[in-house]
Amino acid sequence: MKKNLITVVILALVVVNLVLTAVLTITIIPETQKANELITKVCSAIDLDLVAGDTAGSLAVNVSDMVDYAVNTGENLTINLADSGDGGTHYAVLSVSLSLDSTNEDYATIAPDGSLATYDSVIRDTINTIVKNHTIDDMKNNEDEVKEEILEALQGLFKSAFIVRVNFSSATYQ
Repeated sequence: MKKNLITVVILALVVVNLVLTAVLTITIIPETQKANELITKVCSAIDLDLVAGDTAGSLAVNVSDMVDYAVNTGENLTINLADSGDGGTHYAVLSVSLSLDSTNEDYATIAPDGSLATYDSVIRDTINTIVKNHTIDDMKNNEDEVKEEILEALQGLFKSAFIVRVNFSSATYQ
C-alpha cells in the first residue's frame, strides 16, 4: 500500500511540474519574442549607423575616386600637445593629407579643382585645435581615434562628407 501511495504522490508531482512548465512556457514565450524583436530593431539601427555613417564613408568610396589634398602644401605642422603630467613639453610634427571623394556632389562646389587651398588655414586650425587637446600618449596609442576626431570635425565644418579620410603621411611625437 505504501508503494502505491508513493507512486501516486510522484505522479501528482510530475503532473504539477508539467502544468507549471506549460504555464511558464505560455507566459514567457510572448515576452521573449517581444525582446527578440526589440533586439533585432536595435541591431538593424546600429548596422545602418555603422554602414551609412558619414565618417564610415571611405569604405564606400573607390580608391580611384579619391583625390588627395596635402594640408599646408605638404609642409609639416608642429603642434604643442596637452600636458601629460610628466613635466615636459611635448610636440607633434605631422604631415597631414585629406582624401576627398571626387564623386560627391559637394566636391564639385567646394573643391572643383581638387584643392582646398582657400580653406587651408581653417583646416590647419581645426587640426591644431583637436591635436593640442591630446597628450603624447594619446597620439602614440590612439592615432586612429585622433584621425577620426579630425575627420568628424572637418565634415562638420564643411557640413558635408566629401572628406572621407585623414592621413598622417609622417608623424613624429616628441
